[in-house]
Amino acid sequence: MSSPGTPLATALGDSLLRLLPPTAAGAQPLLQLAVAALSAALERGDLGLDLEAEAPEPVPADAWPGALLQALGASGWLADADALEQRPQAPIVRDGRWLRWRRWHLQLQDSLDQLLERARSQPETAVPAPALQAALKRAQAAGLDQQQAEAVAAVLRHRLVLLLGGPGTGKTSTVVQLLAASLRQWPQGRVQLAAPTGKAATRLAEAVATAAASGPLEPALRQRLAAIPCGTLHRLLEAQGEGRFRRGPRLPLELDLLVVDETSMVDLPLMAALLAALPAGATLVLVGDAGQLPPVGPGAVLEELCRPQRLQALGTAAVELRTAYRNDGAIAAIAGQLRHQTSPASADPLRLLRPSLEALPADSNLHWLQAPAQRLPEAVLQPLRQHQQWLAQLAADPTAEPASLLEALEHLIALSPVRQGPWGVEALHRALLGPWAKAPLARWPLGTPVLNRQNRPEQGLANGDIGLLIQRDGERRVLMAGGRLLHPARLGEAEPALALTVHKAQGSQYQRVLLLVPPSRHSDPRLLYTGLTRARQAVLLVTPEQAP
Repeated sequence: MSSPGTPLATALGDSLLRLLPPTAAGAQPLLQLAVAALSAALERGDLGLDLEAEAPEPVPADAWPGALLQALGASGWLADADALEQRPQAPIVRDGRWLRWRRWHLQLQDSLDQLLERARSQPETAVPAPALQAALKRAQAAGLDQQQAEAVAAVLRHRLVLLLGGPGTGKTSTVVQLLAASLRQWPQGRVQLAAPTGKAATRLAEAVATAAASGPLEPALRQRLAAIPCGTLHRLLEAQGEGRFRRGPRLPLELDLLVVDETSMVDLPLMAALLAALPAGATLVLVGDAGQLPPVGPGAVLEELCRPQRLQALGTAAVELRTAYRNDGAIAAIAGQLRHQTSPASADPLRLLRPSLEALPADSNLHWLQAPAQRLPEAVLQPLRQHQQWLAQLAADPTAEPASLLEALEHLIALSPVRQGPWGVEALHRALLGPWAKAPLARWPLGTPVLNRQNRPEQGLANGDIGLLIQRDGERRVLMAGGRLLHPARLGEAEPALALTVHKAQGSQYQRVLLLVPPSRHSDPRLLYTGLTRARQAVLLVTPEQAP
């Protein structure tokens, strides 16, 4: 029997079978299926398989999980998480309901152990009770609710703070007061803001500066907060190629407090690299929304931290904000329903949402359209073409300010979970750009948004940064954040960005979102939740017509 799955899974399975030949009769086919299923999970970004979920491809339902576990155990391929030393050669680990490769299990446990240890540890200079009470009173006087104030107190008590909350729950206001409390207690503290992508880092810096400017803070402290550096995690760690960083145990970060936003996008290798580079005495604040999509890379660290037993272990170091302070209407109401359906194995979220979607009033900020799945609906293409024309006019205007040009990019976006297919990102760009969709960047129409696909530290660019193709002094240039003008040749692997995948849009927000959900991706409520919550004002949700 040939091994199922990708060529990589086949090669891995063959290697393991040579190194650890099965001792149980008839076990080889099941071992090959286990390798294929675990390899496919990693390609999806999952560290392992949920033994309580439905049988994963290509494992047959009648072999899941009992026969598969029996074959793995009988062949010496399986070790229990609490008895790894008894089977040092076993490549697969069972950890409760989870089945993982040993390497990823060990890295996950090491990172989680480090995070929990930080949560249990106090800052090197303990904060006396009167100072804690004063910080709580300041936070409440600034308008923070009880949960937000608890997060402020947590940063003075713990070397790890986990701040959770959905859109509009006041995470940014909490972060500002948390930073202020820390700087009041430790005025010489070295502070840094960071996020997984350039767009998310830019949004974080702007949000903190705006909130600090409008909040009840001392002038000197307001200036200090506005000047806190902010960048991507890759740039902070001084990335030197795929998975390699200059910063680490031998050259640690020179920081006392690090705030990481959009933690749902941080995969396990990146978190492990960050923990290796962060000084033992530094405080780490992880901010995120557990309802969003997991990272593209393997290991959803935030999801792991949010499991009930780990939240309990974190104690007062974990704070979830539940009160919504921004009225996002139907978008927030539907997103709220999705946030409690975070398992991809749950029933089709659109089916569960149908009664609420059908009841949406005409003046709602969320509109639902059912359309034939074989072609792009005109209700999506028409506003995109209008947006395209407006961007082209702005791009050709020599008097347009760079800030206003970049702001215009955030007025409208089309999102899809997939790149290919009738409703994919590539189909949208073919419809909008015609033959220029595959042409070199310099030949795209003026006003086309440009997605940078590489980390370029020498140019201050990160993978995921978005600019605008404009014309200045008769030359085409790409306008990026900070007013930088780059020659198109310097962005050779860039893509158009009139439409993005939902994953690529994480960390960004837009005034209006056109969210296309093809039938093949109905199973994950986190996808719908992430797409909907990219919108500040309005969403058009497009789903396939129901079969008659």
